[in-house]
Amino acid sequence: MSEYLYIYRNPAGWPDASPQQMQQIMQKWMAWMKELGEKGHIKNVGNPLETTGKVVKSRQAIVDGPFAEAKDVVSGYTLVEAKDITQAAQLATGCPIFENGGSVEVRPIRGM
Repeated sequence: MSEYLYIYRNPAGWPDASPQQMQQIMQKWMAWMKELGEKGHIKNVGNPLETTGKVVKSRQAIVDGPFAEAKDVVSGYTLVEAKDITQAAQLATGCPIFENGGSVEVRPIRGM
C-alpha cells in the first residue's frame, strides 16, 4: 500500500450556500470519508483550507495569496492509502466536490 494526497480544487473556492445547504454538503463529505475510512483508506482526513494566505516567492518576496491568476482554489486535502494510483484515483470518484464543479488532484507521496 502506498500513500496519496487528495488535493481538492474548486473553481471559485467554497460555494456560496445557505447554512442548510452547507450542512447537506458536509453530510455528503462525512459519508464519503466514513466509507473510505471503514475500508481502511484514510490515513489523515485533512482539513478544509481558508481562501486567504501568503505566497512566499523568495526570501524577500512574501505576498498575499493564493495566486490571483489561479483558475481554481485549493480548498482542502486528505491523505489516503491505496494499492496504486489507479485505485487512489478510483476511490476519489465518489467525492462530493464534483457536484460543485470541483476536482480532486491525486498525488503520490514520494518516499524519502
